[in-house]
Amino acid sequence: MATKTAKTRPAKAKPVPAPYEPTPDETRAIQSFAQRRAAKHPAPRLKVAHKEGGPARITPNHPDPDVGPLLLMQALGTASVDFSHGLLGQLANAASKGPKADEDANNFALAVVMGLEPRDEIEAMLGAQMAAVHLATMTFARRLNHVDNLAQQDSAERAFNKLARTFTAQMEALKRYRTGGEQKVTVQHVHVNEGGQAVVGHVSHVPGGGGLGKNPETTS
Repeated sequence: MATKTAKTRPAKAKPVPAPYEPTPDETRAIQSFAQRRAAKHPAPRLKVAHKEGGPARITPNHPDPDVGPLLLMQALGTASVDFSHGLLGQLANAASKGPKADEDANNFALAVVMGLEPRDEIEAMLGAQMAAVHLATMTFARRLNHVDNLAQQDSAERAFNKLARTFTAQMEALKRYRTGGEQKVTVQHVHVNEGGQAVVGHVSHVPGGGGLGKNPETTS
């Protein structure tokens, strides 16, 4: 006996949603992001390959094995292959939470160093130390929020405070190194009305009348 085949209705095509149109504020933010990114040194991310029974292999994630390391060295402010390899290995050890190297943590630590735009090996090393201190600070911040007793709270709080102060000291050290230990003084224009007098130099108040200090320079 012949059977009737059911007619299948063609599936209705789902409407394609219109592409999202950024707002004017979003457009400006996107343009600002593009400009900031274009101003940075181009550098590849790190790729971590784990070998069974052996150490992890950390290499630049770049199609050219020669260009990738050069871009990393440029971003680290060095022309030394030995320095670059050594610093990347130290960052990997500092960023890893377990026995295996963490690719995301390594790239975060590297991004911290490159974000400082180091100009030489000293600045790159200080940036690596800042990355390590920041990671440790956040570790103890997490522990401080998950303490079981007062002793654990005191221990985590002391470590957190020491690390936070260390990070601030590192920022000051980097600032002093970049400025050569010199303080920058900003001189502003002074507008003096006709008949007035502007005093340039050290001014001290003398008891009993208040006068000028020794050898002031005046302009009229």
